[in-house]
Amino acid sequence: MCLLSIDEIFNKIVSSRSLIKDRAVLRADYVPDKLLFRNNEITAVAEVLSPLLKGYRASNLLLYGKPGTGKTAVARYVLKHLQRKANELNIKIALAYSNTKTANREYTMLVELGNSIGLKFPFTGLASSELFTRILNYINNYNLNTVFVLDEIDFLVKRYGDEILYQMTRSNERLENGSLGLVGISNDLNFKEFLDPRVLSSLSEEEVVFAPYSVNELKEILLERVELGFYKDTVNTSAINLCAAIAGSEHGDARRAVDLLRVAGEVAEREGAVKVEERHIRIAEKKIEQDKVTETLRRLPLHEKLVMYSILLADNGITGDVYSKYLELTKKLSIEPVTQRRIGMMISELDMQGLIYAPIINKGRHGRTKKITLAIQHSLLKQAIEEDPLTNGIL
Repeated sequence: MCLLSIDEIFNKIVSSRSLIKDRAVLRADYVPDKLLFRNNEITAVAEVLSPLLKGYRASNLLLYGKPGTGKTAVARYVLKHLQRKANELNIKIALAYSNTKTANREYTMLVELGNSIGLKFPFTGLASSELFTRILNYINNYNLNTVFVLDEIDFLVKRYGDEILYQMTRSNERLENGSLGLVGISNDLNFKEFLDPRVLSSLSEEEVVFAPYSVNELKEILLERVELGFYKDTVNTSAINLCAAIAGSEHGDARRAVDLLRVAGEVAEREGAVKVEERHIRIAEKKIEQDKVTETLRRLPLHEKLVMYSILLADNGITGDVYSKYLELTKKLSIEPVTQRRIGMMISELDMQGLIYAPIINKGRHGRTKKITLAIQHSLLKQAIEEDPLTNGIL
């Protein structure tokens, strides 16, 4: 196989025909001017937040649904229009958004929320409680009716507990001026089971459940993105149908469908094709899956990476054996291990992310245990371990 020089690669791209005219509309975070098949959900969210325009506090709201069902898009869409209307009416409100999984730390989330409403934090480290107190003081001093949107709120609770949510839901008791409302977005329909009853009673004042998109709805969404993002007659109808069918079979995930379309377009461009065809969708499907797993592994905290590698090394995959291997690895790296109970929680989290299989096995009079195996290619895990300077010493 003859490898192209870097100049030849660049020249090939420059001289080849472009299929994609606007890549921004093919991104997961793009919010269209019109959200198809989500009128009811938009109305529900807008009605809950609309009291802000009269100077009143907004109720707390939870948005549920599987990934790619439009929860984040609807929330961002309503926030954008709400802010625009408030500006027209010269009404002072503050709207902030944070993806708790992307932020990865409670501290980072609070900094993002504070920055979004105009508060600047010093670079020196502060306790999360101090950050939140400063946010409340700012809301109170400027008499701001505020809404915080916490995306993937289940990740925050499962990783750090619900203390910060408790503080947020009780914040209006501490405010003399202004208010704070919450919009939580969760992919986990059982998320509320993780909440303390005190938090649950005050958080879930209103709820909106997002149903998965049908295959036909996904086709319509893709046709709109093709019209906006691709040059005319550069995507075969059969490719769009396949995209919709793949995403529809997985739980009606519009984000997945659009990602497939974008990556397929990039693959077709790189090979100099004149149209995006079904085979490009198939190539994109494999590439996305591998890239998603690789990125997820890279972002895992240290101890979760060690748990993953312990599962690979364990003889029979039961929880006790995995923990024994984990202890060996922490000793080799000279780091403090966490408890077996915490490892059990990590195993449940990794199972939910689809990185491992951990079904419960009934062993009769010996009780029940989990039979744990990896759900990904071993080579991808080893690559992630090797690339991390904190863990590459265990290989």
